[in-house]
Amino acid sequence: MIPFTGLLLLAYSFHGRTETPARYSAPGWVFIGLYFFLATPHYVEIGDWVLVVMCGSALPLGIAMGWWDLRIEREGQDEPAVVWLRGCVFWAAFPYLLIAHMPQLSIAAVYITASQGVLFLSWAGIADLQLGDPQVEYADGTVVPFSEFGGNQWFHTEALGEGGFFIPLLNADGTPIGISIVLACSALQSMIIFVGALVALRGVSWKPRARAFLLTLPVIHVLNVFRNAGIIWLKMTYPEWRLMGIDIFDFGHSYAAKFGSLFAMFLMAIVLFELLPTLHSHVLRLLDPLLRVIDKLFPPPNPKAV
Repeated sequence: MIPFTGLLLLAYSFHGRTETPARYSAPGWVFIGLYFFLATPHYVEIGDWVLVVMCGSALPLGIAMGWWDLRIEREGQDEPAVVWLRGCVFWAAFPYLLIAHMPQLSIAAVYITASQGVLFLSWAGIADLQLGDPQVEYADGTVVPFSEFGGNQWFHTEALGEGGFFIPLLNADGTPIGISIVLACSALQSMIIFVGALVALRGVSWKPRARAFLLTLPVIHVLNVFRNAGIIWLKMTYPEWRLMGIDIFDFGHSYAAKFGSLFAMFLMAIVLFELLPTLHSHVLRLLDPLLRVIDKLFPPPNPKAV
């Protein structure tokens, strides 16, 4: 319940009619940072070092954000960028966590993602695959069919294994190919970030925001279909490939595809900044404290006197 507590505090500070919103948002930032920080050992265990760095830095960033939020309020400053970030984080994370904790919705999202990847591979003549039965991986590693899931079918709060709710991919003869589709493969995380950023904007007409939705969400979805199909193709085509002990699936999934996704999101963010200058100004304002720290740690060289 740590993330929901933090998100509800951020939601109240963003939507609530209170004269001291930072009293609620400051602990909210810490709760959110703590939630991601607690996931760090899991990513260390599976060797996903990109997420290790991101999750490991979440708690210090959450504490710093809470301190900044309180400082702004104590000094009586008006900081629209911080207000926007409260709403952005809430509207980005809350819908995703709801889906992640509602088994029926999780399986539906996984099924749509898996079926589209399989359909694309079949349409392209690359592979003839089929979907296996939905499965559930418990925290102890036990895997059972979703039809035998003993938890609440509509809202589940207990910890699950790495796979969570997933669908395995099978060859045409029914043999497994060693790849399963999980909720993280759906690109919901990427899409919901843009949803949160756009919904939380204040003082901006819905028309440019609607154009931004139409520009980003379908593009992310299509790119994700290509991403999933590409990883499946690499695994099936180069099963023996290894680089420093990393097989082709882990390399493509944990490194190449992740950096490719971040680069694509960066490009789309640049386009959104052109459509929505307010969004651009908010991001620059939030980066300002970090840039100041970098300037202090690595000051630019003084120009030589002529």
